Amino acid sequence: MSDMRAWVVSEPGPIDGRPLRLERRPIPEPGPGEVLVRVEACGVCRTDLHVAEGDLPVHRERVVPGHEVIGRVAGRGAGATRFADDDRVGIAWLRHTCGTCRWCRAGRENLCPQSRYTGWDADGGYAEYATVPESFAYRLPDDLDVASAAPLLCAGIIGYRSLRRAALPPGGRLGLYGFGGSAHITAQVAIAQGAEVHAITRGEGARELALALGAASAVRSHEAPPVPLDSAIIFAPAGDLVPLALEALAPGGTLALAGIHMSDVPTLNYQQHLFRERTVTSVTSNTRRDGEELLTLAARLGIQPHTSTVPLDRADEALADLAHGRVTGAAVLIPD
Repeated sequence: MSDMRAWVVSEPGPIDGRPLRLERRPIPEPGPGEVLVRVEACGVCRTDLHVAEGDLPVHRERVVPGHEVIGRVAGRGAGATRFADDDRVGIAWLRHTCGTCRWCRAGRENLCPQSRYTGWDADGGYAEYATVPESFAYRLPDDLDVASAAPLLCAGIIGYRSLRRAALPPGGRLGLYGFGGSAHITAQVAIAQGAEVHAITRGEGARELALALGAASAVRSHEAPPVPLDSAIIFAPAGDLVPLALEALAPGGTLALAGIHMSDVPTLNYQQHLFRERTVTSVTSNTRRDGEELLTLAARLGIQPHTSTVPLDRADEALADLAHGRVTGAAVLIPD
């Protein structure tokens, strides 16, 4: 087979306007230091929606979205020796950093000004094949349930970094605003580590899932949690949640903003929202170390993403379902 099916962002715009188009493309050739991956599963992430709708500026015209990819090595470019043919690997959001700037040298490659990303700067996993620099691929076990594990490659990694940035004290109370692909994984990690988790989310199904996973409470999006929070993470791209989350924090609490895109944040009142040493921090991408740590932790703690599988041919429908709050947990695309 010399070509493949792939979804491309033909022209960014509202998802109901069908900005994605399914087409046939040549199977990509891996460049120097890259591997070609035959895609077995690709998670559907909110960042894909931001790329498709134009919330994120175009970095590559007619890009193939998707950056929660699991597959098998099907080819290697010049100098690529890290993996053998048929090894199972994961492809995540971060796919290139310079390695020499002040941020890379300090172990903070997520802030590298030359960073590049799968499904935004380079074609991703809404296709039957994808390429990745071998140094940014994750080695995965052969016995992995790929459909369940795919969301770990972004939703899991970003949630893990957000949890670290939220500075949750041992046994503390954590609020999760929005309970989709990332939050439901983060909740499992936090609960396994002894935290008390409270979900604040619009979907009834999401609230039910939160309680089933062990959350202490689950309330609607703009309702207050029943107790003061030590830490909170906003996963929903809604800036109007920021003042509400800050009001819910106990003195000394930290709020982490996990999204790559968020609507405007309303004016904050210093006394009401920030005084008493409350902290607001953002989360930018991830480092490869974050990914390795999360994958190791997920295996040790038995983290199990809640997923529904969708045929690759229905990727546009899956993304529309995500936009309209019709996905509980995470959707995962499966090629035939």
